[in-house]
Amino acid sequence: MASSIISMLLALFLVFEGTIPVRYWGQIKNTWFVFVIISIVLFPLFGFYDQMWAFARGTQYLILFAGTTSHLILSVLVLQLLKQNYTLPTYIIYWFLLTGAVLSIRVFYRFYQLNRQVRRAKKRGKGGAKIRVMIIGAGAAGSQIIVELKTTQSTRIPVCAVDDNELTHHYKNNGVPVLGDRHDIEALAESMHIDEIIVAMPSASSQTVRDILAICHRTDCRVRILPFFSELRGDQVHLSDVRDIKIDDLLGREAVAYDMEKVSEFICDKTVLVTGGGGSIGSELANQIAGFNPALLVLYDIYENGVYNLQQDLIARYGRKLNLKVLIGSIRDSHRLEQIFNEYAPDVVFHAAAHKHVPLMEDSPGEAVKNNIYGTYNVALAAARFGTPRFVLVSTDKAVNPTNVMGASKRLCEIIILTMDKIWKDTSFAAVRFGNVLGSSGSVIPLFEKQIRNHGPVTVTHPKVERFFMTIPEASSLVLQAGAYAKGGEIFVLDMGDPVRIDQLARDMIRISGFIPDVDIPIEYVGLRPGEKMREELFLSEEHFVNTEHKKIFSLMQVDDTEFLKREIAGLERIISADPDIGLTSFMDQLLSALEYSETLYPSATLVSLPEIPYDPQQHSLQAGTSSHPVE
Repeated sequence: MASSIISMLLALFLVFEGTIPVRYWGQIKNTWFVFVIISIVLFPLFGFYDQMWAFARGTQYLILFAGTTSHLILSVLVLQLLKQNYTLPTYIIYWFLLTGAVLSIRVFYRFYQLNRQVRRAKKRGKGGAKIRVMIIGAGAAGSQIIVELKTTQSTRIPVCAVDDNELTHHYKNNGVPVLGDRHDIEALAESMHIDEIIVAMPSASSQTVRDILAICHRTDCRVRILPFFSELRGDQVHLSDVRDIKIDDLLGREAVAYDMEKVSEFICDKTVLVTGGGGSIGSELANQIAGFNPALLVLYDIYENGVYNLQQDLIARYGRKLNLKVLIGSIRDSHRLEQIFNEYAPDVVFHAAAHKHVPLMEDSPGEAVKNNIYGTYNVALAAARFGTPRFVLVSTDKAVNPTNVMGASKRLCEIIILTMDKIWKDTSFAAVRFGNVLGSSGSVIPLFEKQIRNHGPVTVTHPKVERFFMTIPEASSLVLQAGAYAKGGEIFVLDMGDPVRIDQLARDMIRISGFIPDVDIPIEYVGLRPGEKMREELFLSEEHFVNTEHKKIFSLMQVDDTEFLKREIAGLERIISADPDIGLTSFMDQLLSALEYSETLYPSATLVSLPEIPYDPQQHSLQAGTSSHPVE
């Protein structure tokens, strides 16, 4: 406020070259209160006094310019009314002096506070071991991390930075020299005795980050990362956002953006049933579906602990806004399914319940038939008979040219879906295929993590085995998107990018855990397990790609040539080699017959020719509560 009067006096002094005329001295005496009152009113309104100027960023300083400009305009208007005008040059110089005064006061205050924090940090850190830090990325994010390291940390010292932008080289970023690009990381880490590397590139591509992390892991430094902007709470980054490397960071896959508006139209105000609702995919599906305001979300699972925990999480997050029903039962129990479909009449069914563990199904092929094949048929038939408009099967890349029981059973599930879509025109049946899901129960990641915690050895089947990977949220979003796009009879696949070598994945996980592969923790090659392939596939050679509205999602039109399917089913049955008493061969024969009938002029005949499940849990005295756990 005082700066407004001082600025006007200095403006007059400069305009009249050191000698202020008596007339203007009189005006100052008569109008000084105008500048003070306007300052008292305007400056608080513009937030001059409620900002934390010690931590302000560039955009916050813009309010100073807006405030002083408004101050000038209002002052001119009031002085005009009072007929106490000053010259135009006086007003212009006055604005510059006033703006400079309010700005410099706050800048000096900021530097004073920063120097004070630095002195305190140095005082706290005396005698402690210093951690020498290299920052990768000399842009805005790296700069903010450097500033925070210098002002708030007692043990970490930013020593140098590297950036692929050559224009930043040989300059200093907040006092920290930028000494090279990614190719200099190893040499700098050794010559400057770096203890820790922080990768501060939140806007870089996944592949760029992965390449840089690969270089960082060739050093002996601890490596930490600032997440992508999509994972951060806002545009500003903080040292608290920096975290240890996760396995997702090493995959190098760009996150896929889904058409959530189309999914919302598909889910909103609908009754949605998720089988296997307590499993990895089923639970994430439930989480995402809940966010689209379904009229009713029904979760169906035989394993009560998993689905109970999910129920509590959903209630805590959504409360009464979510209409949720959790039901316990087996997909093998057709009578229980009929009860559910009759009572709740779902509009959409996501079928995620299945046995999925490859080695276990090799030893128990009959259970794969009962749960995966007959269970899927039970759910699909109930959906068709009760008029469910959409049915989406969660399948797997192991269903393509399968070499194991689990994959063969899932391919037969796809054929069931194809058949049902041909017969029941009122229900749209579709399937979704994707590769390995990071962090899902039974996947390789939890196994490696456990082995690393126990200090090895980490067991890899073969040094050249490759797999496609995606995250649980990404896989679930793909399922929802496929359901929204489905018209009937399609299999949807995602552009999965390049496959990941499992051996490299194991080595990366050892490094991000702070160990050196083959030195601290050995890697042991145990050979391919029964039914495993070196590399999985996402589609059959006979299936044809069809583009969808999403450039990363493709639709495969299923093969409905009966002769081809007969040969394929015969091969799949040989892989499964289930007990003849389970009746897989007769069941598939009847299903193929129904498919053939659906192409005749008498579609009603197919309803008669649909097979009955040759396996009845009640007849075999199998209690639902003790049956094998169908997970997604």
